[in-house]
Amino acid sequence: MNPSLRSEPAPAAESTPVLYNERNYLREPATGLWSWLSTLDHKRIGVLYLISVSIAFAIGGFFALLIRLELLSPTPAFMDAMTYNRAFTIHGVVMIFLFMIPAIPSGFGNFVLPIMLGAKDVAFPRLNLLSWYLYLAGAAIAIYGMVWGGVDTGWTFYTPYSTTYSNTYVIATALGIFIAGFSSILTGLNFIVTVHRMRAPGMTWFRMPLFVWANYATALIQVLGTPVLAVTIVLVFCERVFHIGIFDPALGGDPVLFQHLFWFYSHPAVYIMVLPGMGVISELISVYSRKQIFGYRFIAFSSVAIAVLGFLVWGHHLFVSGQSLYAGLVFSFLSYFVAIPSAIKVFNWTATLYKASISYATPMLYAFGFIGLFTIGGLTGLFVAALGIDVHVTDTYFVVAHFHYIMVGGTIMAYLGGLHYYWPKMTGRMYPEGWARLSALVIFLGFNLTFFPQFLLGYLGMPRRYHVYPEEFQVLHVLSTAGASVLAVGYLMPMIYFIWSLRFGQIAPDNPWMATGLEWKTSSPPPVHNFDEPPVVTYDAYDYSTVVKEAIPIG
Repeated sequence: MNPSLRSEPAPAAESTPVLYNERNYLREPATGLWSWLSTLDHKRIGVLYLISVSIAFAIGGFFALLIRLELLSPTPAFMDAMTYNRAFTIHGVVMIFLFMIPAIPSGFGNFVLPIMLGAKDVAFPRLNLLSWYLYLAGAAIAIYGMVWGGVDTGWTFYTPYSTTYSNTYVIATALGIFIAGFSSILTGLNFIVTVHRMRAPGMTWFRMPLFVWANYATALIQVLGTPVLAVTIVLVFCERVFHIGIFDPALGGDPVLFQHLFWFYSHPAVYIMVLPGMGVISELISVYSRKQIFGYRFIAFSSVAIAVLGFLVWGHHLFVSGQSLYAGLVFSFLSYFVAIPSAIKVFNWTATLYKASISYATPMLYAFGFIGLFTIGGLTGLFVAALGIDVHVTDTYFVVAHFHYIMVGGTIMAYLGGLHYYWPKMTGRMYPEGWARLSALVIFLGFNLTFFPQFLLGYLGMPRRYHVYPEEFQVLHVLSTAGASVLAVGYLMPMIYFIWSLRFGQIAPDNPWMATGLEWKTSSPPPVHNFDEPPVVTYDAYDYSTVVKEAIPIG
């Protein structure tokens, strides 16, 4: 770290656990449970989302660990085929629909986006609270269907198995996803209107933080794409309950139609998961390099480009479905083309780091992890976008590894980086920096040990979704399971020291990172209405001449 960025550590916590700012959203207007369950404060709703999605993350991670333990042996260990199918369905549905899609936009977005814009709240506070209750209802129904009833279709619910042949709780789980989808739509609608109508004086479009741009582009996908998933779920219901021939060939339907509808939403949904994470990384890279972000407008417009182009590449999931060669060539080209906006972001982040005064604080370690792992995931995406190679690796562990390098290596690294970055602002407390850095290192090593062997498994022909396999694959599976164990320890560590810091952590100053955004110009934790006086923005985003050049207190 550049010596000019060093300073004395933050003052030690007082003996009594008093928050730095007594008048804040955590204490006002009340501290009782009902005051939280009926709140209209976007910050409290953001915290409620963060708690909810973190629980979903724990559930999904638990079933992932069970899957890896089962795969230690090439023959069945403690699960039969049906139980294994149900386990990876729970893992996929919970992690995708209940964690990664809402985690950053509904959690961090709800908490900081209005403050970043200088607004008192989101445009529709009541809809915001309703979105959280819809999420809870959808999550409860979906988990009920999967845990107590069991679902064996995988998270993709491919037809005609899901509509005709599966005798598990498909409808209950699909209904839960259907309800949770409306939560996503309401969040996206709220963000779009808030960005357009509630910016502070002087907060022009090109003074907005890049996190706002990323969530704005994500909101467009949520509002435009999620209804397609809702319609698809309704069609599955109609065929399964009323036996209307939509997807089942025996009833005159077309199963490939389901794949078109499902992936028309689900590929843009990949960007619902990763685009907000890219916004978090843009904030972290600028703050901890003490530099204005390189190519601000390119990064901003690349977020919108990803949102638009993401709707045009769903067909690369259907390369082996029998679609025409011409369609395959078009989707292959578009799949390469959509990588350009993501590459622009990675290039600009790297250029920002060039000759910068870099601080290796914990959030920055997660940003480095994101860049490295997301780059590997993106480059391996070029293989599955190539028609000839995709025929070989489709439905193998190569695709599993590629997907997890994007989602876990990208979205979850950004989620943890954002959680460490905004923790002082949300709670008024600092976390133990040494333990936080150690957990970041453990997570990075555990992740690569878990998923890199799966690239080799997939290249060698190991199909995904199988719980038995030839013995020659066992060594790589053992390595992957060992990595999953390390990864689980890495994920448990932040949970422990975050809870510890709520009582014993050092009191956080208002701006511990010396950042430039409006969210750091209010107290920690923020007051109920965010600002005592309405802010007026007179400077560009990431203009470090507006802050005192002090150290980043870490520890």
